[in-house]
This record gives sequence, structure tokens and C-alpha cells, in this order.
Amino acid sequence: MAEWAVISPDCTPHGASGRPEAPWGVQSGEITAHSATLWTRSDRPARMYVETSPSESFRYAVRRHPGPLLGPGTDFTGTTTLHALPPGRQVHYRVVLADPDDPRRTSEPARGTFRTVPAGRRTGVRFLWSGDLAGQGWGINPDRGGYRVFDEMRRRDPDFFLFSGDTIYADGPLQATVGRPDGSVWRNITTEEKAKVAETLAEFRGNFRYNLLDTNLRGFNAQVPVIAQWDDHEVRNNWYPGQILDDPRYTVKDVDVLAARARQAFSEYFPVTDLRGGRTEGRMYRVHHYGPLLDVFVLDMRTYRNANSPGRQSDDPVGILGAEQLGWLKRELCRSRATWKVIAADMPLGIVVPDGSANFEAVAQGDPGAPLGRELQIAELLRHIKHQRITGTLWLTADVHYTAAHHYDPERAAFKDFAPFWEFVSGPVGAGGFPHGALDATFGPQREFVQSAPVANMSPAENPPYYGEVDIDGDSGELTVRLRREGGGVLFSKTLQPGRIGQ
Repeated sequence: MAEWAVISPDCTPHGASGRPEAPWGVQSGEITAHSATLWTRSDRPARMYVETSPSESFRYAVRRHPGPLLGPGTDFTGTTTLHALPPGRQVHYRVVLADPDDPRRTSEPARGTFRTVPAGRRTGVRFLWSGDLAGQGWGINPDRGGYRVFDEMRRRDPDFFLFSGDTIYADGPLQATVGRPDGSVWRNITTEEKAKVAETLAEFRGNFRYNLLDTNLRGFNAQVPVIAQWDDHEVRNNWYPGQILDDPRYTVKDVDVLAARARQAFSEYFPVTDLRGGRTEGRMYRVHHYGPLLDVFVLDMRTYRNANSPGRQSDDPVGILGAEQLGWLKRELCRSRATWKVIAADMPLGIVVPDGSANFEAVAQGDPGAPLGRELQIAELLRHIKHQRITGTLWLTADVHYTAAHHYDPERAAFKDFAPFWEFVSGPVGAGGFPHGALDATFGPQREFVQSAPVANMSPAENPPYYGEVDIDGDSGELTVRLRREGGGVLFSKTLQPGRIGQ
């Protein structure tokens, strides 16, 4: 096993001196052909600087980019956006932190790399996706080498990673030890912020900081850009706007207050500039253009949804996306000229996900008939894709803690006015594994592949993490999806042809 270590659980680097340090590493995101956003966190007030070079040794063509002053207002995190980068090139960077009172006192450089988006079609694209990290009581286990799936994913050298929600478990406290059915013991690294459910801004920040204790994740972040979205566990299980909690673990009962704090912490710990600093115009849903071959439409199925319910209403203008987000998605899909249009959903379409005994959490509500409830909004979107003849759409998601490939076809569906499409499910990347759920027949899904845990909440040691891979060939334009498992290789593969409305 490779050497493995974590930052000390109190988040203080060993041997801290009077110079600033960046023990939580670096991240990159928002990569375009000519720009990129870089992230870091300091252990004290510091000025952020970035140096870039086409050479890993930094022997020539070094550029220096000034960054912000990192302070307590952003939990000592900050981002710098680089401009005028060459397209389709490997860029090496190092982040240096300087004492604001004595610029000569600087940190050791924190190094990273990324590839800018190619300008031409002939260069292919390969990325990974998964979701659900540190959930159901399974955190960083030093006996297993921590989140070692991230080292496996890093070695696949993808262009970017789509983090499909549940990037933390703010509602999932961790204990130092957890007994397993076979009598063995799972050990967790623990911190003060992970000892209870997150309610304060400091506790939400601590949940994001917890995952960065893992050296595998920090190494992954230094090499692989991230596109991050949220789902429920960044705030609280199955939350929706306006919810008042009936949960004795919480002293803060208004979920909107919790969500605002979670959103701020999310914006501080990922390189998403539209959300930083509490900007009112910032939004979680957005589109990432990755050259001529790919657009990624990142949805927010939390912020604008209506209350969870039995989902039997015949009129539902709010749905799971809200009217404004739905309109944006329809417009952007029409504008897209990319060969492939990946719809990154933080929840699945056809899997029945209950919320208690009567309500439902996702889109499907178990009634195989005509669309009702949130299904009405998805039916409107699918109809739009067909009638506007939008080609190359597919859906990627996580959330349900198993991996699957679903094909949707109007020939099998109660609702007929849409073109066939695929939905691929992956995860968890580091949480409890669960049995697969039932499918709702409204949109005619057929399970082409599934692999899941036989019982609920199996640990990552018993049920190793799942992640997915998308590979777009620059010559043919073919898109291949591979469902993978830590240490287990390819479980399922499907190749799709470009230029089709449905397939």
C-alpha cells in the first residue's frame, strides 16, 4: 500500500511555523480553453499568489498571478482565476501564501496541474463522476488507507471530475469506531465539527474541511479539476425549502437558515466563483462548455423544489427544478452546439426514492401511469428535447448508493411524447452501500445493468465504492460510458453514437 497520512484532526499542520501554510491542498475548477479557477486554504491570514508554467519543473515561462487576501470572512479560503491560458494544454501551477505584514515570509508551494479545454474537436474528452462521501457513519478510515478510491481515480487521469452531490454529510456525525456485522471494527478519523449535526457556519465549514484531511483526496484535487453540485446532505437528509424540522438533534429548526449556511460553506470550499462571497445572483445550476464535444448542464434539484409529498397532483408548476431553472435548461439545451449534452442531475428520474411512509424525495412516485407531481415537469422537459430535435442528451446521477444503467423508451412508457435516452447511476464514492430501488414505469425505464449492496448500509470495506467514466472519442464522436468499482475494473460499458435525438 502506498504511504498514506492525514493532516492532524485538529486541522493544524504538524510543525507549523510562523509562515503561512496550505495543508488542505489546492483545487482547480471552471476550466475553459483560456481560463481556470484555483482554490486553496491557508492556516492563517495570508495573501494568495499563483505561479504557472507549461513545465512541471518550472524551469521556463513562469507567470505570476496575484490572488486575494485570505482571512476569517471566508474561513481562510480563496480562489484566483487565471486568464490568457493556451487551449488544450497541460498547465502546472504552484500556490504560494505570503504573510500580509511581511511578504518575504512565504509558504512552501502547494503544487497542482490541469488541462485547459481543447479548441478543436479532434481531441477527445474523458471525465469521471460519482457522489456521496463520508455518509452513514463511514468516514476516513486509516486502516484502509483513507479514501483510496480517489487515488485510483486520479491514476485514470481524467480531464475533470463531476462531483454529483452529497459532497459532505452535514447531518451525519462520525464516531471513532463502528462495529461491523462480522465482528470487526471500522475506525474513523474524527473532528469536533463531525461530532454532531452541522448547524452553525463553523460546523458546516468543518464538514468540508474534514474530507480534506485525506491525502488521497488532496492528491486527486491537485491533479483533477472538479465540477461540484449539491444535493441534500450538504444541509440535511431530504430537505426542501421552507421545511421546519421535527428532529431533536437540531436546535435550529428552520431548514432555510441551515441551507444558507451550508451554501456559504460550499461556496468557500469549492472553486465555484459564482457562489463565492454570498453573491445573490450566484446560483448552483450552470453549464460548463468543454469544447466542441461536450456541454455539462449542472442541475440544482434542491433549492427550487416544492415540498416532498405523495406526488399525485395533476398540476405542479414548481416541481423539482422550479420554473426559472426549467426555462433556463430548455433555452441552454437549444443553444448548445456541443456533440454531447450531459445533464448532471443530483437525483435520478425513474428510481422511486421514498421520504417516509407516504412522501417521495425524487421525481418518481411509484405510480406507473401518466405523469403526476414532479413527473409533469420532467415530461415537459423531455417533450421539449424531442420537439426541438436536440441531439446527444444523456443523464448522469448518483444519490441512491449503487450503480446502474437505465434505458428510457416511449414504447414502454405511460407518457409517450419523448425520444429514448439513457440515465447512468454511480456512487457512493465513500459512504454506505444500499440495495437497488424500484423503477417507476411512467417514462418507460428498463434496467440494463445494476450492482448494489445486498443489505442496507454496508461499509466501503464490504461494498467498495463505485464511480463512472465517460470517454468521448475525438475522431468518431462516439461516447462510451463505463461503470466502475474500486479495485474491480469495468462492470458495464455502453457506447452511444453522436448526432441522434434518441437512442
